[in-house]
Amino acid sequence: MSKKTRKKSSNTTGKRVATKVARAASASTGKSATKTRTTVAKKAAAKKATKPTKTKPAAGVRGKASHKAASKPLKPEPAATVTRSSAVTLAEGAAAPHFNLPRDGGGSVSLADFAGKKLVLFFYPRADTPGCTREAIDFTRLKGEFAAHGTEVVGISADTVKAQESFRNKHQLAVPLASDPAHKMLEAYGAWGEKSMYGRTFMGIIRTTVLVDPSGKVARIWRHVKVDGHAEAVLEAARAL
Repeated sequence: MSKKTRKKSSNTTGKRVATKVARAASASTGKSATKTRTTVAKKAAAKKATKPTKTKPAAGVRGKASHKAASKPLKPEPAATVTRSSAVTLAEGAAAPHFNLPRDGGGSVSLADFAGKKLVLFFYPRADTPGCTREAIDFTRLKGEFAAHGTEVVGISADTVKAQESFRNKHQLAVPLASDPAHKMLEAYGAWGEKSMYGRTFMGIIRTTVLVDPSGKVARIWRHVKVDGHAEAVLEAARAL
């Protein structure tokens, strides 16, 4: 073989080797890229699978408040200080003052409606405020147990009937809510007086609960009520009556 032929053969062989190397490198790069893409895709899929799925409520479906469990303790909040109670002092053992007030849903509610039954009257300062909401929800949650012991429950405030209805609907309350904007019943039951807050003095409702026995007499009075656990305490008193 001539020198020229050997040189040509060597060049051809070199080109073939270079081509194979290039192909091998390309294949390796392709495999690496494919592997990288596969790894990224798997990680993305895993992340998507662990992410919680948000579901929207069906149109027209309204969520209902749950009153099955006891409400959580209220966070401390500024409270008005009672500086002077109502001029009328209701005592345990006295006859419960008569009342007839408009209530949520239309109509009225009166003391005579509950003749022969035990009756809980809880007076709250204002509808849809934190403490009053918690108290009304607690009495609603225990309504069945009160009924099992022959006891009815009514809430009273100076709010309008419209405000009471909004309060009832918003929190799915199941106890009657009476409106006393003239404060006549509030005064008669000693739940109206002078209060002070942030240096300002004003007249307002003193959170009070009254338990009336089947004969129409006042069996128990809770004044300056603290909401946490109050409904349960009233239920125990009604059971014992």
